[in-house]
Amino acid sequence: MTIKVGDKLPEAKLRVMTAEGLAVKTTDDVFKGKKVALFAVPGAYTGTCHKMHLPSIFLNAYAMKDKGVDSIAVISVNDAFVMNAWKKDTDLRDEATFLADGNAEFTKAIGMELDASGNGLGIRSKRYSMLVEDGVVTKFNLEPNPGKVEVSGGDTLLEQL
Repeated sequence: MTIKVGDKLPEAKLRVMTAEGLAVKTTDDVFKGKKVALFAVPGAYTGTCHKMHLPSIFLNAYAMKDKGVDSIAVISVNDAFVMNAWKKDTDLRDEATFLADGNAEFTKAIGMELDASGNGLGIRSKRYSMLVEDGVVTKFNLEPNPGKVEVSGGDTLLEQL
C-alpha cells in the first residue's frame, strides 16, 4: 500500500527520547485530534536532509503554526538516540518532535521505503511531507528525487495551508 490523500495512517509504534529516556509513541499519540505537519527524510545528518530539508522546515515553522498546524514532526529510519542528537543539534527553538522509525515499520506500512543499500544505507524512507489531520492524510508531497528538496520542504507545505 502506498499512502495517499484521504488515507488514515496505520497504527504504528515510533520511538522518541524524553527527559526520562527512551519512550514509545503510537501514531495515535502523535496524530489523533491534531493537525500535524509531518516531514520524512532518508537519514539524519545526511547532506540534503541536514543542510536543505530541516532548514526549510524551521524557517517556516512559526508560519505553519500561525496557519493552524498544532505540531511539526520529523521522521526518519534512524534510531531514537541519533534522532535525539540531531534534534539537539538543529531544533534550537524546540519546534518539532523527532520520531525514530528504526525498523522502518511505519515507513513500510505506508509504502514509503527506499532501498538505499547501494549507498550502504540499507532501507530508509523516501523524502516526503504531509499534512495529517486527526490521523488522516490531507496533503501529500512525495519528492521524486531523494537527493533534492523541491516539493517536500516546509515552504511547499506552508503554501498548501
